[in-house]
Amino acid sequence: MSEQNKHKRPKYTLEFKKDAAKLVNEKGPTVSATKKPALNLTEQSELIRLRKEVEQLRMEREILKKAAVFFAQELQ
Repeated sequence: MSEQNKHKRPKYTLEFKKDAAKLVNEKGPTVSATKKPALNLTEQSELIRLRKEVEQLRMEREILKKAAVFFAQELQ
């Protein structure tokens, strides 16, 4: 996967990070933050297949974008 396809991580301020840490220390982590659902073999294979499909679709979309630009320039 190329660098441009990776998701950019959000930038959080120091104040936000301190508030988040304080909240976790006071109330504890949420259930969703501590417990990941276990996937069975069928679900894992489906997840892998879907991720490959998403990657393929993203590549195809990029190709179509470039083709659209190319043909738009040809018309001018």
